[in-house]
Amino acid sequence: MYCVCKEHVELAIDRFVDEYEDAPDLVDLRTTKFAAWEPPATCDMCDRPPEILVV
Repeated sequence: MYCVCKEHVELAIDRFVDEYEDAPDLVDLRTTKFAAWEPPATCDMCDRPPEILVV
């Protein structure tokens, strides 16, 4: 699972496919809220706010 900004979506997809050998689902963190989980404050690959959850 990766929480990334739009700039790093392609890199996160590539890493996910390399690791799990399957296509990920993409969730827009700006419009989706989770009851028991809060996304991190920053992208997994830089200091920007995350916008996409790659799962």
